[in-house]
Amino acid sequence: MKIISSYSGRLSKLFGKSTGGTRTLKVIFNDFPGGAEGFELMLRFCYNNGRIDINPSNLSLLYSAAKFMEMSSDFPSTTRPNLLEQTEKSLQQIGYWTWSELLVTLKQCQDLSNSSSIVEKCMDSLIGRMALSSESSPCPSTSSQDSSGTFRVSCDSRSTESLKTCFVRGTWWFEEISGLSLSFIEMLIKAMASKKFDHGTISKFLFYYQKSKCYSTSGGEKVKTIEVVIDLLHILDWSSIPCKSLFGLLRVALSLNVSKCSRKKVENMIGSQLDQATLDNLLIPSPHGANSLYDVNLVLRFLKSFLQGGIYSIRLKKVASLMDMYIAEVAPDPSLKPSKFLALAMALPDSARDSYNEMYRAIDMYLEAHTGLSNEEKMKICCALNYEKVSAEVCMHISQNKKFPSRTAIQALISLGEADQKGNKDDQQIVLYAAKLDFSADNERLRAHLQGMQWRVMELEKVCRKMQTQMTKMMKSKTPNRSSSRSLPKLCS
Repeated sequence: MKIISSYSGRLSKLFGKSTGGTRTLKVIFNDFPGGAEGFELMLRFCYNNGRIDINPSNLSLLYSAAKFMEMSSDFPSTTRPNLLEQTEKSLQQIGYWTWSELLVTLKQCQDLSNSSSIVEKCMDSLIGRMALSSESSPCPSTSSQDSSGTFRVSCDSRSTESLKTCFVRGTWWFEEISGLSLSFIEMLIKAMASKKFDHGTISKFLFYYQKSKCYSTSGGEKVKTIEVVIDLLHILDWSSIPCKSLFGLLRVALSLNVSKCSRKKVENMIGSQLDQATLDNLLIPSPHGANSLYDVNLVLRFLKSFLQGGIYSIRLKKVASLMDMYIAEVAPDPSLKPSKFLALAMALPDSARDSYNEMYRAIDMYLEAHTGLSNEEKMKICCALNYEKVSAEVCMHISQNKKFPSRTAIQALISLGEADQKGNKDDQQIVLYAAKLDFSADNERLRAHLQGMQWRVMELEKVCRKMQTQMTKMMKSKTPNRSSSRSLPKLCS
């Protein structure tokens, strides 16, 4: 024990506190780094006069043991070689280690609490090699990083490793890196992001890691893995993350009941690129206990996140087209409440749609599936229509649609009349007069009467034009027929 204490500041302090020359001192280290293997390596160093072969397979154990036993230059009572200094010198050659040696060292550090400096250097070297292989370099074996943060690369002639398809794909390292612990994955990804590593490649790895771990871990570990993956994706550039993959992650997160904070992060990432989504992506079933078939509230949250990110015309119109399809898909659901349907229909600004024809068809389907709605509820739903942005054909269809309230039929006819700049003046007057009336009920007789009046005006117009032509001819004649001209006002009245 005296030999060991001559190298260890920690043991020297313990023996210095001991009193009584014949008393036996018993020392137990329950938390010795690396356990029995680490302790044995430390003993070899001490009983071999401070000499030991330090290599990547034992460096982390020797380094942690040296720090734990205080075998450094800070121990002033001896001039013997100190183990910590030797391990630090060996670590300076990390740029010449092989890929496998780096991984072995890094995995050893997962169980060592005082090896942060080794972990940092190993990760820097790994990131340099991954970045290099992404650029299809023919020499990805070794790398190091200088003080400016730039990676320095050198060939390692000792390495017999083959990267096989790494020159074609920059994802050759996915499987090997996936063997690290979750905490180390988190540290590695944060380091990669800080060093401007390609975010698209990082996101691909995280989805790969998430899927591989979901097959091999239990429920609690799955939840933790999903939450960490979500947190790491959230720090990336969201536009570099495939929208389809985010929807897949969200479905897994919902099935595992991850935290509300994690779900919100995924929803925000999806919402930011909602224009890249498809109808199938949005058709997510409602949570257990909900009445409606699809999770409409989730889609509304997507829309909120999308609009918060700033509105761009092209993207906005793509989302509007997507929402028209979604609204038409959920409209026949008899459990979908009017308030939710209206919230979907009114979620986007009017500028998002050049035409409201598809919205009309969705409303028509909703009213057909919800025959028990009051007239007031129907009128609120119809407020989602912009009658100036529906075609003439749709306007006529609305005016004849018995499922729609009478007031909407009148609005459609007004819009149709205003759109026809060459329309008959009497026709417009009758329609405008009808618009002033307040119809509180869906009066089918009134609807038919209004359409009949419109038809009669058109017929009278034809008769008037015909008689005016005849009158002009008669006025030019030398012997005009006065009786006929006197009867003309009566025919046009």
